[in-house]
Amino acid sequence: MSQLSPEQLAQVELWAAAGANLNEVQGRLKTEFGINLTYLDARLLMLDVGVRIKDKEKPVEKPAEPTPAAGPPPADVPPSLGQNDTAPADKPLGSIEMSADQIAIPGALISGKVTFSDGVKASWFLDQMGRLGLNGAPQSYQPPPADVPQFQQQLDLLLQKSGF
Repeated sequence: MSQLSPEQLAQVELWAAAGANLNEVQGRLKTEFGINLTYLDARLLMLDVGVRIKDKEKPVEKPAEPTPAAGPPPADVPPSLGQNDTAPADKPLGSIEMSADQIAIPGALISGKVTFSDGVKASWFLDQMGRLGLNGAPQSYQPPPADVPQFQQQLDLLLQKSGF
């Protein structure tokens, strides 16, 4: 592995501080100083001299805006079984509707349906290992924080009623 002069090390530190990744540092060492290092040698050099390559900031994924189709059902659609006649907008914040299935889904001890206060509907289940799962909600969906304690309380009541 090649030894760098203090001036070259300072330049490498500047490149890293400016956001250059390891490939860019390796290429600049070759083009600007004529130092040809393998990727592994460049990585080891960075570790030896204590230069840290800054991680590029990953774009933060914002939750998708709910579409009008995800809101309350149109007036001409009858409510689903086990739901009352009030629309989600009429419910107080943190109010959820939850029910247990008469026959649990395969692989689950108990399962059921839930409608969160934001109108998102999902199926929940408790498997034989005691793990709670949620199906049918959009990928990476997080229920409103106010709904979580109520979900836990209602789940506890449903489990007690079912003999668990």
